[in-house]
Amino acid sequence: MTDRPTILNKTVPDFSASMTGGKDFHLADYKGRNLVLYFYPKDNTPGCTTEGMQFRDLHPEFQRHNTDIFGISRDSLKSHENFKGKLDMPFELISDPDETLCAMFDVMKMKNMYGKQVRGVERSTFVIDGSGKVVKEWRGVKVPAHVDEVLAFIKTIA
Repeated sequence: MTDRPTILNKTVPDFSASMTGGKDFHLADYKGRNLVLYFYPKDNTPGCTTEGMQFRDLHPEFQRHNTDIFGISRDSLKSHENFKGKLDMPFELISDPDETLCAMFDVMKMKNMYGKQVRGVERSTFVIDGSGKVVKEWRGVKVPAHVDEVLAFIKTIA
């Protein structure tokens, strides 16, 4: 593990970003609601597809606990629209091609891919409470059982 500064218990500055559905995401629009922001490496890859389907399948349960979900990657809006449509996701995907949000949440890291060092998104999930504060973070996420763990945490704060 690297000695990265944590953003846990810090208030996230208001930000806006392009998202699917022809809308812009504005953090301030979600005041009073919990948010799950999950960063993932790439649309249409096996782990990201599985994670997206698990968030999709539990979406009604998150909604019952005053929580909105947003997936974030560096993919284009066009790629996101296709991915969202293919998986029938009931939540929006945020496009971060210039890595602004990736930098804000410190999710970029060097990874080994086919024996080569590449810079990419470390699968990470953050819960932001209704006041805009990060109340939970998971880094280096492994997909199996992760979404269940996120929901279990949400139930403790909702």
